[in-house]
Amino acid sequence: MTFYTYILQSQTTSQLYIGQTNNLEDRLKRHNGNRNKATKGKGPCNVIFSKEFETRSEAMRLERKLKSYKNKDYILQWIDKQNNLQDWFIWF
Repeated sequence: MTFYTYILQSQTTSQLYIGQTNNLEDRLKRHNGNRNKATKGKGPCNVIFSKEFETRSEAMRLERKLKSYKNKDYILQWIDKQNNLQDWFIWF
């Protein structure tokens, strides 16, 4: 089974939401269907970052790390850094 850590961004409030799941597609549907307390009435939301893991504990570890940042700009910079690293590895 695959697990994901994800970051959503509300299109209406620009607020970020961080979580983990084993079914990213279903989780996004629940967020956008107002079936999640944190995002109810704040959607629609887009996935702006996701990372795959083999275990739930790995996904939860990254989720806790990201939630500890508590600063939207810092999290967005972290995402940008991850994307730049992925682009760099494509060249090699």
